Amino acid sequence: MLNSPVDEIKNRLDVIEVIGNYIKLQKAGANFRAVCPFHSEKKPSFFVSPARQIWHCFGCHKGGDFFKFVMLIENVEFGDALRILAQKAGIELRRERPEIKTQRQRLYDICELACRFFEKQLQASNVGKEATQYLLSRGIKEPSIKEWRLGYSPDAWQGLSDFLVSKGYTREEAEQAGLSIKKDGGGYYDRFRSRIIFPVFDFNSQVIGFGGRVFGKESEKEVAKYVNSPATLLYDKSRVLYGLNKTKMEVRKKDSCVLVEGYMDFIMAFQAGFQNVVATSGTALTPYQLKIIKRYSENLLTAFDMDVAGDSATKRSIDLAQAQGFNVKVITMPQGMDPADVLVKDASQFADLITKAKSILEFYFESAFSKSDHKAPEGKKEISKILLPVIKRIPNKIEQSFWVQKLAKQLEIKEEAVGEELKKVKLEEDVYGLEPEEIETIPPKTRRELLEERLVLLTLKFPQAITFIDDFEIFSPLAKDILTNLKIGKSSSKENDDYFNYLALKAEVEEIAEKDLELEVKLCLKEIKSLDLKKKLDEISQSLKEAEEKADRERIETLKQEFSNCSKLLYDLESI
Repeated sequence: MLNSPVDEIKNRLDVIEVIGNYIKLQKAGANFRAVCPFHSEKKPSFFVSPARQIWHCFGCHKGGDFFKFVMLIENVEFGDALRILAQKAGIELRRERPEIKTQRQRLYDICELACRFFEKQLQASNVGKEATQYLLSRGIKEPSIKEWRLGYSPDAWQGLSDFLVSKGYTREEAEQAGLSIKKDGGGYYDRFRSRIIFPVFDFNSQVIGFGGRVFGKESEKEVAKYVNSPATLLYDKSRVLYGLNKTKMEVRKKDSCVLVEGYMDFIMAFQAGFQNVVATSGTALTPYQLKIIKRYSENLLTAFDMDVAGDSATKRSIDLAQAQGFNVKVITMPQGMDPADVLVKDASQFADLITKAKSILEFYFESAFSKSDHKAPEGKKEISKILLPVIKRIPNKIEQSFWVQKLAKQLEIKEEAVGEELKKVKLEEDVYGLEPEEIETIPPKTRRELLEERLVLLTLKFPQAITFIDDFEIFSPLAKDILTNLKIGKSSSKENDDYFNYLALKAEVEEIAEKDLELEVKLCLKEIKSLDLKKKLDEISQSLKEAEEKADRERIETLKQEFSNCSKLLYDLESI
Protein backbone atom coordinates (compact mmCIF):
# COMPACT_ATOMS: atom_id res chain seq x y z
CA MET A 1 0.00 0.00 0.00
CA LEU A 2 1.31 3.44 -0.98
CA ASN A 3 1.46 5.58 2.15
CA SER A 4 2.53 8.97 0.79
CA PRO A 5 2.09 11.20 -2.30
CA VAL A 6 5.80 10.73 -3.03
CA ASP A 7 5.41 6.93 -3.22
CA GLU A 8 2.30 7.27 -5.38
CA ILE A 9 4.01 9.68 -7.77
CA LYS A 10 7.02 7.37 -8.06
CA ASN A 11 4.65 4.50 -8.76
CA ARG A 12 2.87 6.40 -11.56
CA LEU A 13 5.73 8.24 -13.24
CA ASP A 14 8.87 6.93 -14.90
CA VAL A 15 12.25 8.67 -14.71
CA ILE A 16 12.63 8.50 -18.51
CA GLU A 17 9.22 10.10 -19.03
CA VAL A 18 9.91 12.91 -16.56
CA ILE A 19 13.46 13.76 -17.64
CA GLY A 20 12.64 13.16 -21.31
CA ASN A 21 10.16 16.05 -21.11
CA TYR A 22 13.06 18.39 -20.35
CA ILE A 23 16.04 17.10 -22.33
CA LYS A 24 16.71 14.90 -25.35
CA LEU A 25 17.62 11.38 -24.24
CA GLN A 26 19.34 8.81 -26.41
CA LYS A 27 19.31 5.05 -25.85
CA ALA A 28 22.64 3.70 -24.63
CA GLY A 29 22.29 -0.01 -23.97
CA ALA A 30 19.97 -0.58 -21.03
CA ASN A 31 20.23 3.12 -20.09
CA PHE A 32 19.81 6.54 -21.69
CA ARG A 33 22.32 9.33 -22.06
CA ALA A 34 22.23 13.07 -22.81
CA VAL A 35 24.24 16.25 -22.75
CA CYS A 36 23.98 17.47 -19.15
CA PRO A 37 21.64 20.47 -18.71
CA PHE A 38 23.49 21.58 -15.57
CA HIS A 39 26.95 22.28 -17.00
CA SER A 40 28.55 22.90 -20.39
CA GLU A 41 29.83 19.80 -22.16
CA LYS A 42 30.09 18.43 -25.68
CA LYS A 43 30.42 14.72 -24.92
CA PRO A 44 27.33 13.42 -23.05
CA SER A 45 28.12 12.38 -19.49
CA PHE A 46 24.54 12.51 -18.16
CA PHE A 47 22.99 9.04 -17.75
CA VAL A 48 19.52 7.86 -16.76
CA SER A 49 18.77 4.35 -15.51
CA PRO A 50 15.17 3.18 -16.07
CA ALA A 51 15.87 0.04 -14.01
CA ARG A 52 17.01 2.02 -10.97
CA GLN A 53 14.86 5.10 -11.66
CA ILE A 54 17.84 7.41 -11.11
CA TRP A 55 20.05 9.78 -13.08
CA HIS A 56 23.64 10.88 -12.64
CA CYS A 57 26.05 13.19 -14.44
CA PHE A 58 29.62 11.93 -14.28
CA GLY A 59 30.82 15.39 -15.33
CA CYS A 60 29.36 17.70 -12.67
CA HIS A 61 28.48 14.87 -10.22
CA LYS A 62 24.86 15.88 -9.76
CA GLY A 63 22.38 13.02 -9.51
CA GLY A 64 19.35 11.50 -7.80
CA ASP A 65 15.75 10.59 -8.58
CA PHE A 66 13.35 12.55 -10.78
CA PHE A 67 12.29 14.72 -7.81
CA LYS A 68 15.87 15.95 -7.51
CA PHE A 69 16.03 16.54 -11.26
CA VAL A 70 12.86 18.67 -11.29
CA MET A 71 14.10 20.67 -8.28
CA LEU A 72 17.35 21.49 -10.11
CA ILE A 73 15.97 22.09 -13.60
CA GLU A 74 13.04 24.22 -12.36
CA ASN A 75 15.10 25.83 -9.57
CA VAL A 76 12.40 25.08 -6.99
CA GLU A 77 12.14 23.58 -3.51
CA PHE A 78 10.93 20.03 -2.89
CA GLY A 79 7.36 21.12 -2.17
CA ASP A 80 7.06 22.83 -5.55
CA ALA A 81 8.63 19.82 -7.32
CA LEU A 82 6.09 17.61 -5.53
CA ARG A 83 3.23 19.74 -6.82
CA ILE A 84 4.61 19.79 -10.39
CA LEU A 85 5.02 16.01 -10.46
CA ALA A 86 1.68 15.38 -8.75
CA GLN A 87 -0.01 17.38 -11.50
CA LYS A 88 1.88 15.36 -14.12
CA ALA A 89 0.88 12.10 -12.43
CA GLY A 90 -2.76 13.13 -12.07
CA ILE A 91 -2.61 13.02 -8.27
CA GLU A 92 -4.56 15.54 -6.20
CA LEU A 93 -2.58 16.62 -3.17
CA ARG A 94 -4.52 17.37 -0.01
CA ARG A 95 -5.51 21.02 -0.08
CA GLU A 96 -3.35 23.07 2.23
CA ARG A 97 -4.69 25.80 4.47
CA PRO A 98 -3.97 29.17 2.76
CA GLU A 99 -1.97 30.45 5.74
CA ILE A 100 0.58 27.60 5.55
CA LYS A 101 1.15 27.62 1.79
CA THR A 102 4.57 28.68 0.61
CA GLN A 103 4.96 32.16 -0.82
CA ARG A 104 5.69 30.66 -4.21
CA GLN A 105 2.53 28.54 -4.16
CA ARG A 106 0.41 31.53 -3.13
CA LEU A 107 1.79 33.49 -6.11
CA TYR A 108 0.91 30.61 -8.44
CA ASP A 109 -2.63 30.65 -7.03
CA ILE A 110 -2.89 34.43 -7.45
CA CYS A 111 -1.75 34.23 -11.08
CA GLU A 112 -4.24 31.44 -11.79
CA LEU A 113 -7.09 33.45 -10.21
CA ALA A 114 -6.06 36.54 -12.18
CA CYS A 115 -6.07 34.51 -15.41
CA ARG A 116 -9.61 33.29 -14.71
CA PHE A 117 -10.67 36.86 -13.89
CA PHE A 118 -9.31 38.14 -17.21
CA GLU A 119 -10.89 35.25 -19.14
CA LYS A 120 -14.28 36.00 -17.59
CA GLN A 121 -13.97 39.70 -18.48
CA LEU A 122 -13.24 38.81 -22.11
CA GLN A 123 -16.28 36.53 -22.29
CA ALA A 124 -18.83 38.51 -20.28
CA SER A 125 -18.13 42.27 -20.38
CA ASN A 126 -19.25 44.45 -23.26
CA VAL A 127 -15.73 45.77 -23.94
CA GLY A 128 -14.42 42.21 -23.57
CA LYS A 129 -16.74 41.10 -26.37
CA GLU A 130 -15.40 43.94 -28.52
CA ALA A 131 -11.87 42.72 -27.74
CA THR A 132 -12.91 39.22 -28.80
CA GLN A 133 -14.14 40.58 -32.13
CA TYR A 134 -10.82 42.39 -32.57
CA LEU A 135 -8.90 39.13 -31.99
CA LEU A 136 -11.15 37.30 -34.46
CA SER A 137 -10.57 40.07 -37.02
CA ARG A 138 -6.83 39.59 -36.61
CA GLY A 139 -7.21 35.91 -37.50
CA ILE A 140 -7.11 34.34 -34.03
CA LYS A 141 -9.88 31.75 -33.83
CA GLU A 142 -12.18 30.96 -30.89
CA PRO A 143 -10.44 27.63 -30.04
CA SER A 144 -7.10 29.46 -29.88
CA ILE A 145 -8.57 32.13 -27.59
CA LYS A 146 -9.66 29.36 -25.23
CA GLU A 147 -6.50 27.23 -25.56
CA TRP A 148 -4.16 30.13 -24.78
CA ARG A 149 -6.58 31.51 -22.17
CA LEU A 150 -6.69 35.03 -23.57
CA GLY A 151 -8.49 37.62 -21.48
CA TYR A 152 -9.29 41.25 -20.97
CA SER A 153 -8.43 43.61 -18.10
CA PRO A 154 -11.20 46.15 -17.42
CA ASP A 155 -10.62 49.88 -17.43
CA ALA A 156 -10.66 50.05 -13.61
CA TRP A 157 -7.95 51.09 -11.16
CA GLN A 158 -8.53 48.25 -8.69
CA GLY A 159 -10.85 45.76 -10.40
CA LEU A 160 -8.46 42.81 -10.24
CA SER A 161 -6.98 43.80 -6.86
CA ASP A 162 -10.41 43.92 -5.24
CA PHE A 163 -11.23 40.50 -6.70
CA LEU A 164 -8.02 38.97 -5.31
CA VAL A 165 -8.63 40.51 -1.87
CA SER A 166 -12.12 38.95 -1.88
CA LYS A 167 -10.44 35.57 -2.40
CA GLY A 168 -8.25 35.92 0.69
CA TYR A 169 -5.08 37.44 -0.77
CA THR A 170 -3.51 40.78 0.14
CA ARG A 171 -2.77 43.77 -2.06
CA GLU A 172 0.91 43.30 -1.20
CA GLU A 173 0.76 39.78 -2.63
CA ALA A 174 -0.89 41.12 -5.79
CA GLU A 175 2.08 43.46 -6.15
CA GLN A 176 4.52 40.57 -5.55
CA ALA A 177 2.81 38.69 -8.38
CA GLY A 178 3.36 41.71 -10.66
CA LEU A 179 -0.37 42.43 -10.96
CA SER A 180 -0.51 45.75 -9.10
CA ILE A 181 1.73 48.76 -8.55
CA LYS A 182 2.31 50.56 -5.27
CA LYS A 183 1.70 54.31 -5.34
CA ASP A 184 4.27 56.68 -3.87
CA GLY A 185 1.75 58.08 -1.41
CA GLY A 186 0.48 54.65 -0.39
CA GLY A 187 -2.17 52.37 -1.84
CA TYR A 188 -2.11 50.21 -4.97
CA TYR A 189 -3.54 50.22 -8.50
CA ASP A 190 -3.80 47.49 -11.15
CA ARG A 191 -0.90 47.18 -13.59
CA PHE A 192 -3.10 45.95 -16.46
CA ARG A 193 -6.04 48.17 -17.37
CA SER A 194 -8.04 48.21 -20.61
CA ARG A 195 -5.79 45.65 -22.25
CA ILE A 196 -6.14 42.32 -24.04
CA ILE A 197 -4.33 39.85 -21.80
CA PHE A 198 -1.99 37.07 -22.88
CA PRO A 199 -1.14 34.77 -19.94
CA VAL A 200 2.44 33.50 -19.89
CA PHE A 201 2.97 29.89 -18.82
CA ASP A 202 5.89 28.07 -17.30
CA PHE A 203 7.19 24.73 -18.53
CA ASN A 204 4.34 22.92 -16.73
CA SER A 205 1.57 25.16 -18.13
CA GLN A 206 1.13 27.10 -14.90
CA VAL A 207 0.40 30.83 -15.24
CA ILE A 208 3.38 32.86 -14.05
CA GLY A 209 2.95 36.25 -15.72
CA PHE A 210 1.02 38.29 -18.27
CA GLY A 211 1.40 40.44 -21.33
CA GLY A 212 -1.19 43.12 -22.05
CA ARG A 213 -1.95 44.71 -25.44
CA VAL A 214 -3.60 48.11 -25.29
CA PHE A 215 -7.27 48.14 -26.37
CA GLY A 216 -10.31 50.39 -26.17
CA LYS A 217 -10.02 53.93 -24.77
CA GLU A 218 -6.42 53.42 -23.68
CA SER A 219 -5.37 52.85 -27.32
CA GLU A 220 -6.25 56.47 -28.03
CA LYS A 221 -3.72 57.69 -25.46
CA GLU A 222 0.04 57.82 -25.73
CA VAL A 223 0.72 54.63 -23.80
CA ALA A 224 2.91 51.59 -24.46
CA LYS A 225 1.37 49.17 -26.94
CA TYR A 226 2.39 46.21 -24.76
CA VAL A 227 2.92 45.98 -21.01
CA ASN A 228 4.50 42.86 -19.51
CA SER A 229 4.69 41.54 -15.97
CA PRO A 230 7.81 42.70 -14.11
CA ALA A 231 10.33 40.23 -12.69
CA THR A 232 8.77 38.28 -9.83
CA LEU A 233 9.52 35.16 -7.84
CA LEU A 234 7.79 33.20 -10.62
CA TYR A 235 8.44 35.25 -13.75
CA ASP A 236 11.60 36.42 -15.48
CA LYS A 237 11.06 37.31 -19.14
CA SER A 238 14.69 36.47 -19.96
CA ARG A 239 14.09 32.88 -18.82
CA VAL A 240 10.71 32.19 -20.43
CA LEU A 241 9.82 31.20 -23.98
CA TYR A 242 6.16 31.77 -24.78
CA GLY A 243 4.41 28.61 -25.94
CA LEU A 244 7.20 26.17 -25.17
CA ASN A 245 4.96 24.43 -22.61
CA LYS A 246 2.93 23.04 -25.55
CA THR A 247 5.46 22.95 -28.38
CA LYS A 248 8.53 21.38 -26.73
CA MET A 249 7.84 17.85 -27.95
CA GLU A 250 7.20 19.01 -31.51
CA VAL A 251 10.46 21.00 -31.45
CA ARG A 252 12.24 17.79 -30.48
CA LYS A 253 10.32 15.68 -33.02
CA LYS A 254 11.07 18.04 -35.91
CA ASP A 255 14.55 18.81 -34.53
CA SER A 256 14.04 22.49 -35.27
CA CYS A 257 12.71 25.51 -33.44
CA VAL A 258 11.04 28.44 -35.23
CA LEU A 259 11.46 31.68 -33.29
CA VAL A 260 8.93 34.47 -33.66
CA GLU A 261 8.46 37.77 -31.84
CA GLY A 262 5.42 38.18 -29.65
CA TYR A 263 2.17 36.49 -28.71
CA MET A 264 0.16 37.17 -31.88
CA ASP A 265 2.78 35.71 -34.23
CA PHE A 266 3.08 32.63 -32.05
CA ILE A 267 -0.66 31.93 -31.70
CA MET A 268 -1.25 32.43 -35.42
CA ALA A 269 1.57 30.02 -36.27
CA PHE A 270 0.43 27.44 -33.72
CA GLN A 271 -3.18 27.42 -34.88
CA ALA A 272 -2.01 27.09 -38.51
CA GLY A 273 -0.24 23.84 -37.62
CA PHE A 274 3.31 25.11 -37.13
CA GLN A 275 3.73 23.63 -33.69
CA ASN A 276 7.51 23.69 -33.36
CA VAL A 277 7.32 27.44 -32.70
CA VAL A 278 8.22 29.53 -29.64
CA ALA A 279 8.18 33.26 -29.05
CA THR A 280 10.28 35.77 -27.20
CA SER A 281 8.26 38.47 -25.49
CA GLY A 282 9.68 41.87 -24.77
CA THR A 283 13.29 40.70 -24.88
CA ALA A 284 15.92 39.59 -27.33
CA LEU A 285 16.92 35.93 -27.15
CA THR A 286 18.95 35.39 -23.98
CA PRO A 287 21.65 32.85 -23.04
CA TYR A 288 19.26 31.14 -20.63
CA GLN A 289 16.56 30.79 -23.31
CA LEU A 290 19.13 29.34 -25.70
CA LYS A 291 20.14 26.83 -23.05
CA ILE A 292 16.50 25.73 -22.76
CA ILE A 293 16.04 25.42 -26.54
CA LYS A 294 19.22 23.38 -26.83
CA ARG A 295 17.62 20.66 -24.70
CA TYR A 296 15.33 19.96 -27.66
CA SER A 297 17.15 21.04 -30.82
CA GLU A 298 20.26 22.81 -32.05
CA ASN A 299 18.48 24.06 -35.19
CA LEU A 300 17.04 27.59 -34.95
CA LEU A 301 14.95 29.36 -37.58
CA THR A 302 14.31 33.04 -36.89
CA ALA A 303 11.25 34.78 -38.26
CA PHE A 304 11.82 38.37 -37.19
CA ASP A 305 13.58 41.50 -38.40
CA MET A 306 17.35 41.31 -38.71
CA ASP A 307 19.66 44.29 -39.19
CA VAL A 308 23.09 42.84 -39.91
CA ALA A 309 24.73 46.24 -40.19
CA GLY A 310 23.35 47.54 -36.90
CA ASP A 311 24.14 46.65 -33.33
CA SER A 312 20.66 45.31 -32.64
CA ALA A 313 19.80 43.09 -29.69
CA THR A 314 18.45 40.53 -32.14
CA LYS A 315 21.77 40.33 -33.97
CA ARG A 316 23.65 39.93 -30.70
CA SER A 317 21.34 37.09 -29.68
CA ILE A 318 21.83 35.29 -32.98
CA ASP A 319 25.59 35.78 -32.73
CA LEU A 320 25.46 34.16 -29.31
CA ALA A 321 23.42 31.23 -30.64
CA GLN A 322 25.97 30.76 -33.40
CA ALA A 323 28.85 30.83 -30.90
CA GLN A 324 27.06 28.19 -28.83
CA GLY A 325 26.99 25.82 -31.77
CA PHE A 326 23.43 26.35 -33.01
CA ASN A 327 22.68 25.90 -36.70
CA VAL A 328 20.87 29.18 -37.36
CA LYS A 329 18.70 29.93 -40.38
CA VAL A 330 16.76 33.08 -41.25
CA ILE A 331 13.20 33.03 -42.57
CA THR A 332 13.06 36.12 -44.76
CA MET A 333 9.64 37.76 -44.45
CA PRO A 334 8.06 39.79 -47.27
CA GLN A 335 8.71 43.53 -47.00
CA GLY A 336 6.63 45.14 -44.26
CA MET A 337 5.04 41.87 -43.08
CA ASP A 338 5.41 39.81 -39.92
CA PRO A 339 4.52 36.11 -39.53
CA ALA A 340 0.96 36.91 -38.35
CA ASP A 341 0.35 38.97 -41.51
CA VAL A 342 1.61 36.16 -43.75
CA LEU A 343 -0.38 33.50 -41.90
CA VAL A 344 -3.64 35.48 -42.14
CA LYS A 345 -3.13 35.83 -45.87
CA ASP A 346 -1.91 32.30 -46.67
CA ALA A 347 -0.50 29.71 -44.26
CA SER A 348 1.08 27.79 -47.15
CA GLN A 349 3.20 30.87 -47.93
CA PHE A 350 4.67 30.72 -44.43
CA ALA A 351 5.49 27.03 -44.96
CA ASP A 352 7.22 27.98 -48.21
CA LEU A 353 9.22 30.70 -46.46
CA ILE A 354 10.40 28.16 -43.86
CA THR A 355 11.51 25.79 -46.63
CA LYS A 356 13.48 28.61 -48.25
CA ALA A 357 15.13 29.76 -45.02
CA LYS A 358 18.76 30.75 -45.52
CA SER A 359 21.64 29.83 -43.26
CA ILE A 360 22.69 32.75 -41.09
CA LEU A 361 25.91 33.10 -43.05
CA GLU A 362 24.08 33.10 -46.39
CA PHE A 363 21.71 35.73 -45.06
CA TYR A 364 24.54 37.88 -43.72
CA PHE A 365 26.49 37.59 -46.97
CA GLU A 366 23.49 38.59 -49.10
CA SER A 367 22.62 41.50 -46.82
CA ALA A 368 26.18 42.80 -46.47
CA PHE A 369 26.95 42.63 -50.20
CA SER A 370 23.61 44.27 -51.08
CA LYS A 371 24.45 47.31 -48.92
CA SER A 372 27.98 48.07 -50.19
CA ASP A 373 29.95 48.11 -53.42
CA HIS A 374 32.29 45.12 -53.16
CA LYS A 375 34.42 46.53 -56.00
CA ALA A 376 35.39 49.68 -54.11
CA PRO A 377 38.02 49.62 -51.30
CA GLU A 378 35.62 51.23 -48.81
CA GLY A 379 32.91 48.76 -49.76
CA LYS A 380 35.26 45.82 -49.20
CA LYS A 381 36.12 47.25 -45.79
CA GLU A 382 32.46 47.73 -44.79
CA ILE A 383 31.50 44.22 -45.91
CA SER A 384 34.38 42.61 -44.05
CA LYS A 385 33.56 44.68 -40.96
CA ILE A 386 30.11 43.07 -40.89
CA LEU A 387 31.07 39.54 -41.88
CA LEU A 388 34.38 38.84 -40.14
CA PRO A 389 32.93 38.84 -36.58
CA VAL A 390 30.21 36.48 -37.77
CA ILE A 391 32.77 34.11 -39.31
CA LYS A 392 34.94 34.38 -36.22
CA ARG A 393 32.11 32.99 -34.08
CA ILE A 394 31.83 29.77 -36.07
CA PRO A 395 33.16 27.12 -33.65
CA ASN A 396 33.94 24.54 -36.34
CA LYS A 397 37.25 25.45 -38.03
CA ILE A 398 36.46 23.57 -41.26
CA GLU A 399 33.17 25.46 -41.67
CA GLN A 400 34.94 28.68 -40.75
CA SER A 401 37.56 28.06 -43.46
CA PHE A 402 34.80 27.58 -46.06
CA TRP A 403 33.32 31.01 -45.34
CA VAL A 404 36.76 32.65 -45.31
CA GLN A 405 37.33 31.26 -48.82
CA LYS A 406 33.88 32.44 -49.95
CA LEU A 407 34.44 35.96 -48.60
CA ALA A 408 37.85 36.20 -50.27
CA LYS A 409 36.40 35.02 -53.58
CA GLN A 410 33.45 37.44 -53.55
CA LEU A 411 35.63 40.38 -52.47
CA GLU A 412 38.16 39.36 -55.14
CA ILE A 413 41.08 39.44 -52.73
CA LYS A 414 43.58 36.87 -51.45
CA GLU A 415 42.40 34.39 -48.86
CA GLU A 416 45.52 35.12 -46.76
CA ALA A 417 44.45 38.77 -46.41
CA VAL A 418 41.04 37.71 -45.07
CA GLY A 419 42.74 35.31 -42.68
CA GLU A 420 45.01 38.06 -41.35
CA GLU A 421 42.08 40.40 -40.74
CA LEU A 422 40.14 37.58 -39.08
CA LYS A 423 42.94 37.18 -36.52
CA LYS A 424 42.52 40.85 -35.53
CA VAL A 425 38.82 40.42 -34.70
CA LYS A 426 38.23 40.26 -30.95
CA LEU A 427 34.98 38.91 -29.59
CA GLU A 428 33.78 40.21 -26.25
CA GLU A 429 31.46 37.40 -25.21
CA ASP A 430 30.61 39.07 -21.91
CA VAL A 431 28.53 41.68 -23.75
CA TYR A 432 26.12 38.90 -24.60
CA GLY A 433 25.33 38.20 -20.98
CA LEU A 434 26.96 34.80 -20.69
CA GLU A 435 26.20 33.27 -17.32
CA PRO A 436 28.77 31.41 -15.22
CA GLU A 437 28.08 27.69 -14.86
CA GLU A 438 26.63 26.63 -11.55
CA ILE A 439 28.67 23.51 -10.86
CA GLU A 440 28.94 22.19 -7.37
CA THR A 441 32.45 22.31 -5.96
CA ILE A 442 33.16 18.74 -4.90
CA PRO A 443 36.39 17.84 -3.10
CA PRO A 444 38.52 15.50 -5.22
CA LYS A 445 38.46 11.87 -4.14
CA THR A 446 41.53 10.42 -2.49
CA ARG A 447 43.54 7.69 -4.19
CA ARG A 448 42.19 5.19 -1.68
CA GLU A 449 38.57 6.20 -2.37
CA LEU A 450 39.16 5.83 -6.11
CA LEU A 451 40.65 2.35 -5.61
CA GLU A 452 37.71 1.25 -3.45
CA GLU A 453 35.28 2.62 -6.01
CA ARG A 454 37.11 0.76 -8.78
CA LEU A 455 36.87 -2.53 -6.85
CA VAL A 456 33.13 -2.10 -6.30
CA LEU A 457 32.70 -1.22 -9.98
CA LEU A 458 34.58 -4.34 -11.05
CA THR A 459 32.49 -6.48 -8.73
CA LEU A 460 29.21 -5.01 -9.94
CA LYS A 461 30.27 -5.43 -13.56
CA PHE A 462 31.73 -8.92 -13.10
CA PRO A 463 30.27 -10.72 -10.03
CA GLN A 464 33.10 -13.29 -10.10
CA ALA A 465 35.50 -10.53 -9.00
CA ILE A 466 34.22 -10.96 -5.42
CA THR A 467 36.01 -14.32 -5.21
CA PHE A 468 39.38 -12.56 -5.55
CA ILE A 469 38.78 -10.38 -2.45
CA ASP A 470 40.10 -12.10 0.68
CA ASP A 471 39.87 -9.34 3.29
CA PHE A 472 36.77 -7.17 3.69
CA GLU A 473 37.99 -5.44 6.85
CA ILE A 474 40.31 -3.12 4.90
CA PHE A 475 37.41 -1.25 3.29
CA SER A 476 35.52 1.85 4.43
CA PRO A 477 32.04 1.17 5.89
CA LEU A 478 30.23 2.04 2.64
CA ALA A 479 32.39 -0.15 0.40
CA LYS A 480 32.46 -2.95 2.97
CA ASP A 481 28.67 -2.95 3.22
CA ILE A 482 28.24 -3.22 -0.55
CA LEU A 483 30.92 -5.88 -1.06
CA THR A 484 29.90 -8.10 1.85
CA ASN A 485 26.26 -7.99 0.73
CA LEU A 486 27.25 -8.78 -2.85
CA LYS A 487 29.24 -11.76 -1.57
CA ILE A 488 26.05 -13.29 -0.12
CA GLY A 489 23.93 -12.25 -3.12
CA LYS A 490 22.18 -9.17 -1.67
CA SER A 491 22.15 -5.50 -2.61
CA SER A 492 23.39 -2.88 -0.18
CA SER A 493 21.52 -1.89 2.96
CA LYS A 494 18.96 0.90 2.81
CA GLU A 495 21.18 3.71 4.08
CA ASN A 496 23.69 3.09 1.28
CA ASP A 497 21.20 3.00 -1.61
CA ASP A 498 22.25 6.31 -3.19
CA TYR A 499 25.93 5.38 -3.24
CA PHE A 500 25.14 1.86 -4.43
CA ASN A 501 22.88 3.11 -7.24
CA TYR A 502 25.49 5.63 -8.34
CA LEU A 503 28.18 2.93 -8.55
CA ALA A 504 25.80 0.45 -10.17
CA LEU A 505 24.89 2.98 -12.88
CA LYS A 506 28.55 3.83 -13.41
CA ALA A 507 29.34 0.13 -13.76
CA GLU A 508 26.61 -0.20 -16.39
CA VAL A 509 27.67 2.75 -18.51
CA GLU A 510 31.45 2.44 -18.19
CA GLU A 511 33.25 0.17 -20.62
CA ILE A 512 35.47 -2.16 -18.57
CA ALA A 513 37.40 -5.05 -20.08
CA GLU A 514 37.05 -8.42 -18.34
CA LYS A 515 40.55 -9.42 -19.41
CA ASP A 516 43.03 -9.66 -16.50
CA LEU A 517 40.17 -9.14 -14.01
CA GLU A 518 41.86 -11.11 -11.22
CA LEU A 519 45.13 -9.22 -11.71
CA GLU A 520 43.39 -5.82 -11.57
CA VAL A 521 41.46 -6.74 -8.42
CA LYS A 522 44.62 -7.92 -6.68
CA LEU A 523 46.55 -4.82 -7.73
CA CYS A 524 43.81 -2.59 -6.30
CA LEU A 525 43.82 -4.56 -3.04
CA LYS A 526 47.60 -4.40 -2.87
CA GLU A 527 47.66 -0.63 -3.34
CA ILE A 528 44.93 -0.08 -0.73
CA LYS A 529 46.91 -2.12 1.81
CA SER A 530 50.09 -0.28 0.83
CA LEU A 531 48.42 3.12 1.33
CA ASP A 532 47.13 2.02 4.75
CA LEU A 533 50.61 0.85 5.81
CA LYS A 534 52.21 4.09 4.64
CA LYS A 535 49.61 6.06 6.54
CA LYS A 536 50.30 3.95 9.61
CA LEU A 537 54.05 4.58 9.29
CA ASP A 538 53.40 8.34 9.13
CA GLU A 539 51.30 8.15 12.27
CA ILE A 540 53.99 6.13 14.11
CA SER A 541 56.66 8.63 13.02
CA GLN A 542 54.62 11.51 14.41
CA SER A 543 54.03 9.66 17.70
CA LEU A 544 57.74 8.78 17.90
CA LYS A 545 58.66 12.43 17.49
CA GLU A 546 56.33 13.40 20.36
CA ALA A 547 57.74 10.60 22.59
CA GLU A 548 61.31 11.73 21.92
CA GLU A 549 60.41 15.32 22.87
CA LYS A 550 59.09 13.99 26.20
CA ALA A 551 62.08 11.59 26.61
CA ASP A 552 59.63 8.72 27.16
CA ARG A 553 62.08 5.81 26.62
CA GLU A 554 59.55 3.01 27.11
CA ARG A 555 57.16 4.61 24.59
CA ILE A 556 60.05 5.21 22.17
CA GLU A 557 61.07 1.51 22.21
CA THR A 558 57.47 0.35 21.67
CA LEU A 559 57.00 2.71 18.72
CA LYS A 560 60.31 1.71 17.15
CA GLN A 561 59.21 -1.93 17.26
CA GLU A 562 55.83 -1.01 15.69
CA PHE A 563 57.60 0.99 12.99
CA SER A 564 59.91 -1.97 12.25
CA ASN A 565 57.01 -4.44 12.03
CA CYS A 566 55.00 -2.10 9.81
CA SER A 567 58.00 -1.46 7.53
CA LYS A 568 58.52 -5.22 7.13
CA LEU A 569 54.85 -5.71 6.20
CA LEU A 570 55.13 -2.95 3.60
CA TYR A 571 58.36 -4.42 2.21
CA ASP A 572 56.83 -7.90 1.98
CA LEU A 573 53.68 -6.51 0.32
CA GLU A 574 55.60 -4.53 -2.29
CA SER A 575 57.86 -7.51 -3.00
CA ILE A 576 54.88 -9.61 -4.17
